[in-house]
Amino acid sequence: MTKQSSAACERNQQPILDQLSHLFNSKSSVLEIGSGTGQHAVFFAAYLPHLLWHCSDSKNNHPSIKAWIEACPSDNLIAPFEFLIGEQAWPDIDVDAIFTANTTHIMQQKHAKQMMEVIGRNLQKGGTFCQYGPFNEGGQYTSESNREFDQHLLKNGCGGIRDINELSEWGKGLHLIEKIPMPANNFLLVWQSC
Repeated sequence: MTKQSSAACERNQQPILDQLSHLFNSKSSVLEIGSGTGQHAVFFAAYLPHLLWHCSDSKNNHPSIKAWIEACPSDNLIAPFEFLIGEQAWPDIDVDAIFTANTTHIMQQKHAKQMMEVIGRNLQKGGTFCQYGPFNEGGQYTSESNREFDQHLLKNGCGGIRDINELSEWGKGLHLIEKIPMPANNFLLVWQSC
C-alpha cells in the first residue's frame, strides 16, 4: 500500500488540532467524512486519544488511509469504510462528533446539501460537527484567492465554494455556534445538533 500525501494537510493539521482539542474534549467517538489521504486521521487520533476516530471515504482512498494507519498506529483509530454522501446509507455507528475537511467545495451542490441534511437528521442531540474549508459569507468571497480557487474548482467539475448561509438553510437540526477564522482564508464551522 502507498501512502498518499497532501501538503495542505501538513499545513493545516496543527491549527485544526488546536481547535478540535477543546471542541471535542467531551466527545467520545467521531466520524470523519472524507478521510482522503489518511493524514488527518492519524494525526488527530494520536493527539486525541480519548476519541474513537472512524475513517470513511470512497474505496479508492482506502489503501492510502490504511497505509497511514499502519505507519502511525493508534488504538483509537478505526479502519476506513466506504461512505459517500448520496450513495451509502448513514453508517450504523454511534458517534457524538463529526469532522470533515476540504470536502464541501469538492462535492456537487446536491451532495453538499445532502451532507448537511443527513448530518442534521443523524447526529445525536448535543453532538458537534466541525466543517473545515473555504466558505463564502453573505454571497461574497472572503478573498481574491478564494474567488480564483472557486473558478478553478468549477472549471475542473467540482461543486465550488458554498455559502455559510446556504449551509445553514440546508442543515435542519444543526445550529452554527462558532465560525472560526483559520489560515489561508479558511474557516472551521462548528455546528451543534439541536
